[in-house]
Amino acid sequence: MDIYEESFPVGFTAVDESGHLSMAAAFDYFQEAAIRHAEALGVGRAPMMELRQGWVLSRMSVLMERRPRQEEQITVRTWPRGWEKLFAIRDFDILDGAGIPIVRARSCWLIVDIDKRRPLRPQATMEKLPLNDGLNSLADGGTGLEAREAEGYHPEKLGERRAAYSDIDFNGHMNNARYVQWIQDITAPDTLIRAKTMRLDINYLNEIKLGETLEIRTTPLPADSACGSAISIEGRRTGGGQAAFRAELRLNPAV
Repeated sequence: MDIYEESFPVGFTAVDESGHLSMAAAFDYFQEAAIRHAEALGVGRAPMMELRQGWVLSRMSVLMERRPRQEEQITVRTWPRGWEKLFAIRDFDILDGAGIPIVRARSCWLIVDIDKRRPLRPQATMEKLPLNDGLNSLADGGTGLEAREAEGYHPEKLGERRAAYSDIDFNGHMNNARYVQWIQDITAPDTLIRAKTMRLDINYLNEIKLGETLEIRTTPLPADSACGSAISIEGRRTGGGQAAFRAELRLNPAV
């Protein structure tokens, strides 16, 4: 199974008021597909636990070139794509009924020693998997999030949010798609509803546990020809603690 795929209609709970797929729902779709493909390839949760290893999502970029509408038939696909330094790469896309990619995504994962809580080199695991060389879903280098992190972030505090029961997954920390829901919730609703295209780049920096409170900080970014509005978002533990995530969201209301 070099490429894993599932076809189904976009469900009621996956759309927002516009009737089109939300960014958080796309993350949910990709997460489920990645889990199923890893299981099929023999590198799912159980065999990795036997080695005292685990997968940790570190970065993800999703570009929605067109948001599928409710009940539209789509195909969600995912495939591993080798590694870069310490990162195992996994790509995704969503095809419309004509087989045209309308959502593209790239993710970077760490393989972590569970007992020592440190990353391992991914070659030993990734060499056993399909390389899918050249099959890049999202080939560009991102929006500059890493460069801005290196320069230093100085966003303004917007408010606080506490990790609650529904945020926490089977692994005991906040699920990767819940970060996206937090980002959606601090974004002006009308801009999300009107957006025809959108892109989210997110770096997961530290896990968030049940009951932890984060300061949500934002700053506007310069708009460009590819987007009508752009914002950077940072979640930082209260009292000047560690950053848990940093992200950039770009929205375009134009058709």
